[in-house]
Amino acid sequence: MWRTPENGLWSWAAVLCVLLVATLPLAIEWQVVAALAITVVGLMAWRRSVRVASERGAAQPSAAASLPASTYRHPVVLVAGDCLAELFGPAPAEQWLPRVTVAGCYLPVPDLLKLPATVTELVQQRPEWHGQLSVMYCIAPHTHTDAAVLANQLRSVCDQIAMLRKRGMPLSLLVAGYFRGAAQVSPWFSWEAGEANAWVREPGACMGLAQWQGRGNTPAAQAARLRAVVQLNAAAGWLREVCVPEMRAFTALAVVLVPGLGQHFENSLWQQWLRKRTGLDFSHGTTNGAEAPLPFPDPLLHLLPGRTSCGRRRRVVLMGIWLFVLTACVALLSSAWQNTLLVRQVTDDLRRYGTAPVGSEPNAVRQRENALAVLHQDAQRLDTYYRQGAPWSLGLGLYQGEKLRPPLLAAINGHRLPTMPASPDRPRMVRLDSLSLFGSGSAQLKPGSTKVLVSALAGIKAQPGWLIVITGHTDATGSVEHNLRLSRARAAAVHDWIQHMGDIPATCFAVQGVGASQPVASNDTEHGRSANRRVEIRLVPAVGACQPSAAAPGLQPLSYVATFNAN
Repeated sequence: MWRTPENGLWSWAAVLCVLLVATLPLAIEWQVVAALAITVVGLMAWRRSVRVASERGAAQPSAAASLPASTYRHPVVLVAGDCLAELFGPAPAEQWLPRVTVAGCYLPVPDLLKLPATVTELVQQRPEWHGQLSVMYCIAPHTHTDAAVLANQLRSVCDQIAMLRKRGMPLSLLVAGYFRGAAQVSPWFSWEAGEANAWVREPGACMGLAQWQGRGNTPAAQAARLRAVVQLNAAAGWLREVCVPEMRAFTALAVVLVPGLGQHFENSLWQQWLRKRTGLDFSHGTTNGAEAPLPFPDPLLHLLPGRTSCGRRRRVVLMGIWLFVLTACVALLSSAWQNTLLVRQVTDDLRRYGTAPVGSEPNAVRQRENALAVLHQDAQRLDTYYRQGAPWSLGLGLYQGEKLRPPLLAAINGHRLPTMPASPDRPRMVRLDSLSLFGSGSAQLKPGSTKVLVSALAGIKAQPGWLIVITGHTDATGSVEHNLRLSRARAAAVHDWIQHMGDIPATCFAVQGVGASQPVASNDTEHGRSANRRVEIRLVPAVGACQPSAAAPGLQPLSYVATFNAN
């Protein structure tokens, strides 16, 4: 089994690439070269993935050990800003100090400028948490005395988050204000982005501010809640006036009132704002010591729109599925295009044969024979696909060759050579018995066949310059392909003898074999089969078409080898 899902993904991608190469219309040599190249690249990527996984597992083992397991599915909040010591306690800055509650996991970021590096490191340690991360920026207004420094910090955290979002991290921002001035820790008050009304959020409950204020059971509780509402309005005004203009795209704004919050600065921004706006002082009755631990905003975590990321293995499986879909689409498009080219080629060849001139002129006969030779090539190709199966480049359920075979075979079987008119001093056709020329199943001329061929040559020499058409025939015994091949070989043997002995130019010949497709008698009897085994020599009357000393202009010699290979 693979050590990491990424290794399996690389192997799967290499296999798909090799299969895709096999479906492309490439020569076998190029397919082998491409498959070897893909295999080498896949092995290199696989080894690199193994090395990166090993390095990742060896890096910062203590940090990874302090984090929750990779199966942790609650929100993971990176906490920056003020009050980190009060929330997490003192600890080395380079060590993870998670605080896990019932609603989420909080991780401190002491140095705000290291927020991108912290997020990157966390994603490396826990890739499954990619969609669970959020940022919480804490503000303790009583600790700030310089408005420019605070504004710079707020802009910095927004810039860091914007940069991470551009890298594909779906980070949400929660701004949490910890304000002094309450006898006990209040519930969380929150404003979502774009809303003006505050919500009171307690564990398992959420209500409007007026409803919460009216739930005081005793006069003292009602007075405490009234005081909290007054301070809350002041805190909200300070946040909106001082902090919100410097921040962009935050998800929620929250405030909590606590009794003691570390060192208190009399001339802090918060005190200055209170004296200028309200004249109130909410520090009365509070202490400077941290008498109660600061609360984490658990009731607010559901506001963070972080998506629970699918597992690492599941993401790899999804990527593998998409790779398969992409490969299948490319293979199907390639197969469809190759089938289109096949149909276009065979259709053009049939059209060329159908438009070839019909007549006894040498040029017309030559054009029609050449077109017929091309049809024989197409038929042989389609017959190979029929018997051995279509190649992958034409297959995948898109093969169109079967619908081309019937019209192609019909055109070949329906081919007839033009006959010359009968002449009183010369027969229209010389028919030679194959048994007198060849042995059974052989295309080698017998020694005793010379007399028969000399007689045929004498008739041919009597009409110099006429086109000589030699056609081989067989009976129906044996396969169609064997009979066709044998008839062509016998016709070619007669052609070679006559041309050599008669010193006749090759351009004066047309050689073909039709197998058993043109019987002159029934193949059900021995006498009929004997009559069908023959070689016919026709003379097409075209005086001057062939010159004994040179080939006619525009005509190409037709040798035995060229004729046999063409069919």
